[in-house]
Amino acid sequence: MNHDTTPATPATPATPAAPAPLSPRPLGHLVDSQRRVMSAAQLRAHGVTAAAAQGQCRPGGPWQRVLPGVFLLHPGPATGEERLHAVLLYAGRAQENRAQPHRTGGVPAQPLAGDAHAGDARAGTALPYAEAMVTGLAALALHGFVSAPPLLSLDHVDVLVPRTRRLRSTDFARLVRTAAMPVPVQLTGVPVAPVPRALADAIGQLSDASAVRRLLTEAVRGGHCEPASVVRELTQARLLTRPHVVDAVDSLLAEGRAVAEDRLYRMVVGYGLPDPLWNVDLRLPGGPHLGGVDAYWPEHAVAVELDTRAPRQDEDALWSEYARKREYLERLGITVVHLTPRKLRDALEQQAAVVRTALMAADDRDPAAYVVVLPR
Repeated sequence: MNHDTTPATPATPATPAAPAPLSPRPLGHLVDSQRRVMSAAQLRAHGVTAAAAQGQCRPGGPWQRVLPGVFLLHPGPATGEERLHAVLLYAGRAQENRAQPHRTGGVPAQPLAGDAHAGDARAGTALPYAEAMVTGLAALALHGFVSAPPLLSLDHVDVLVPRTRRLRSTDFARLVRTAAMPVPVQLTGVPVAPVPRALADAIGQLSDASAVRRLLTEAVRGGHCEPASVVRELTQARLLTRPHVVDAVDSLLAEGRAVAEDRLYRMVVGYGLPDPLWNVDLRLPGGPHLGGVDAYWPEHAVAVELDTRAPRQDEDALWSEYARKREYLERLGITVVHLTPRKLRDALEQQAAVVRTALMAADDRDPAAYVVVLPR
């Protein structure tokens, strides 16, 4: 059998195709994505150069640049959600640029699939927001505060960033720097500052005393947080030197005590505890005043005291007063159950069990000293 040993002629390599011109078709997957706001770095991951992105933003073009390095992929006004994502992308852009994948040989980075931020979520990384989170009035609106303005009515969206972030506030993005970033809450797909921190950042921008009071009252009455956590944030932000904030905080503390007292009453009734004497002062016969308690069972010598202290400059002195009173009452044979508003909010059944245990243990204790009970 004859074999053809003539070497094969090598195939002529194909001439590389010229890059396709920018046109609406290759960008269709971006326009149709779930979230139509992207950073320049995200666009590069999709193969869209900075020049091409700017070309789409020409007058009458299909895109617009809403913040430095952040693009809205439609010509109409940004929605409230798009403004949030734009501010977060702007605040996180420096970190995002440093974290871009290394490219070699002209091979583009792997495009993101579907949602503009889906790849970041799957990778389990903070990018592209790089620790930034919405705070202030915008955050309170996301937390459901009815006294906070709607997102679209806000002139600025406050975004909390680490103190070392080297960016400036611009347009509707207002940066708030902090040395200690809180753990964010995920709401509507964006990281949001916890209510106490968001309140402090919002109140720092407000001079209207009634607006401050409304926000603080809703925070407590709506069950968003406890007064102590709010006062702690206001103290750290050095806002308690402002008279209108101090007045609002006084109302906040009064509101917080009223809410805690109502929860205590509902605990006693709802879990079938014996009826106590409410809000009374205790005094030794012919002797000194022992202090007030929120509930007292004289047959069992058990008292409940609500700890509604707020962290202020005199916190240590106030705690010492609490401790002295409790120690004195217990020396007289009176069991003092110390409850906090947070425990009553988060673990009502557990706190009812604590009080019930103290009442049941009364028979195993020595009789308490006789005290005079007076209305407070």
